[in-house]
Amino acid sequence: MATQGKNEASVAKDPRDEEIVALKERVRRLEKVNEALIDRAERSSDMEGSYSMFETAIALEAMVRDRTGELEDALGKLAEVNAYLETVSRDADAARARLRDAIESLSDGFALFDANDRLVMHNKAFLKIWPEFADVTEASPTFTDLAEQLARGGRTMGSRLSPDSWMRERLARHRDASGAHVQLLSDGRWVQINELRTTEGGTVGIYTDITSVKAEDARERARELAERNLALQASLDTLSEGACLFDSQRRLVAWNEPLIRMLGIENDLEGAIGRHERLSDWCVGQCGLDMAHAVEWRSGKGPRISTDCSMKGRNFVIRSVSLSAGGMAYAFDDVTDRIRFQRSLTEQAETLEKRVQERTAELIEVNRQLVEAKNEAEQANRSKTSFIAAASHDLLQPLNAARLFVSALAERRLAATNRGLVRQSAVALDSVEELLEALFEISRLDAGAIQPEIAALPLDRILSALRIEFAPLARQDGLKFDIPETGLWVQSDLRLLRRILQNFVSNAIRYTEEGGVEVRAREEGDHVAISVTDTGPGIDPEKREEIFEEFRRLKKTQKTPGKGLGLAIVRRASAMLGHEIDLQSQEGTGSTFTIFVPRAEPRQASPAAVAAGESIGRSAQGTVTVVDNDEQVQQGMRVLLENWGLTVVTGGHPDDPAVVKSVTRGTGLLIADYHLDDGLTGDEAVAMLRARHPGDLPAVIITADRSDEVKQKLGSQGLPILTKPVKPAQLRALLRQLAITG
Repeated sequence: MATQGKNEASVAKDPRDEEIVALKERVRRLEKVNEALIDRAERSSDMEGSYSMFETAIALEAMVRDRTGELEDALGKLAEVNAYLETVSRDADAARARLRDAIESLSDGFALFDANDRLVMHNKAFLKIWPEFADVTEASPTFTDLAEQLARGGRTMGSRLSPDSWMRERLARHRDASGAHVQLLSDGRWVQINELRTTEGGTVGIYTDITSVKAEDARERARELAERNLALQASLDTLSEGACLFDSQRRLVAWNEPLIRMLGIENDLEGAIGRHERLSDWCVGQCGLDMAHAVEWRSGKGPRISTDCSMKGRNFVIRSVSLSAGGMAYAFDDVTDRIRFQRSLTEQAETLEKRVQERTAELIEVNRQLVEAKNEAEQANRSKTSFIAAASHDLLQPLNAARLFVSALAERRLAATNRGLVRQSAVALDSVEELLEALFEISRLDAGAIQPEIAALPLDRILSALRIEFAPLARQDGLKFDIPETGLWVQSDLRLLRRILQNFVSNAIRYTEEGGVEVRAREEGDHVAISVTDTGPGIDPEKREEIFEEFRRLKKTQKTPGKGLGLAIVRRASAMLGHEIDLQSQEGTGSTFTIFVPRAEPRQASPAAVAAGESIGRSAQGTVTVVDNDEQVQQGMRVLLENWGLTVVTGGHPDDPAVVKSVTRGTGLLIADYHLDDGLTGDEAVAMLRARHPGDLPAVIITADRSDEVKQKLGSQGLPILTKPVKPAQLRALLRQLAITG
């Protein structure tokens, strides 16, 4: 009943209670005023003011009537509030009854402590767990009182061992009230206590008997331990080494069959090695162990120790380690066969070492021979390069002279029969020139005489040259020829990339009867794909690899027979540059050859290139002086230039009197061969003659040397280059560019 009274007192005050109190006070005041007014009216004895008093009484009566109405309204409201409070009180009683029923229905112990840490509510399950609290719960004890009672009675194992320490820890957990913890009671039961704070500052405690759960955990741990023991035994049985394990009491707890065989134990395992001291005695006495410390006992956790020893005439390695739980583990490894094998390996190693020494001497001799062969190959490669340069010059010299003579004849008035012969001779010379040029280029690529110089290049520079070179040929054959401006820059070698594209375009025009040839460039990621598409006969899929070999030509009709070397040069040059080549073709509809070149960022034109262009455009007047050590070339150049109406002076050396005289008088143009006699080069001859010339002397170098070194050397000096055999059209275009009429 005391607990119930406290619960009723703790119910929060309803706002309507305050309103009722105010109304009662207001009624009390109105009644007091009414009584005063009536008393004053009755005691009045002034007859002269009776009428006035009458009027006052009437007014007071109206006021009293109004006040009485208000009082009746207040009393009505008071009655309503009292009825509401009665309903609320019944509901609160019902709620408290339901709450108590719910708490009593719990199988776990329940206890509620208020903000002052006094016990205000509990259930029977709580007293079932803590029966010693049955006599004190009616007095609303504090949690500290209850904890002290448990500590004094030794109710928990912690309080039995150290009451003060347990008391401090228990009060600290109760104040924290942040979760669950477990207590072991002195009767062997386990109780889980879960404490949480209420919104009013109190504490709720839930007490659960988990003895059965703990027992199941213990059984589960026992099963796990048994399974681990089985796994340990299974692991030991799989070892080739003998193994045994002793617990902290030095009793044998695990072993395997290899150990039994190694130690020669037949029947009484317990009597032989059941304890550690018996193992030591057995190994030394029965097996003849020569190092007894190999199986000694070590206290405390220690490192693994290996000992090489002898036992029963065989070699063993005994490993021992002390365990953290106080036991010891031993492993016996029979290494007799391993030692014998190592000895055999040592003998074989010595034999092999001798053989290796012999082979090393042989390899040194072979390496010496390889070095000599490499030097010979490099010398042969250098000789091949020199031969190519010399052969190109010697072969192209007479070819250059023949072209000059034929070109001179072609410009004269001849009979129709003779003109046809001259035209056929020019075609034959063109064919020989193309063949020699392709052969020399393949030879230079194979010999490594051409080394690519990768740089950022404006693609339009190459495409513009292709447009100028091939547009007349395409127009002559009635083909559409389209090369757009791209504005793209690529990372490649100018000469090799131009040569690849020249071969693509040349083949496309050669094999296309009608339609056209189209050159396109597009960006694909970090590369620029440059493609040449024709409307020719297409290529059989089985021959797409074959056409890249030397002297391989399609058997289809072509307007101008090729030599079968263009695509062979393309394959070598693209491999040297590391550019991928792709071929897409369909018979009857044409082919597309594509090369993928790394993309580069746009740059400004180099000053050297601008200077070279400016040097070509300088004004020059007068005669043309030719310096060439081949008389046939001199005669051919004289005939050709005189046919164009020019005055020509020729000589084989810059010191020839005719040449010196022409230069000192102010010749308009100097044409010099690059390879002259006595190792003199054309640029050196130009420098010598320019020193004798009174003003600026335009000069052109003619050479059969197509190497990059020569081009770079002459380009750095601003000297234009014409390669042998010289094409008359190219020579005439250059003369017009230099303002020489012809």
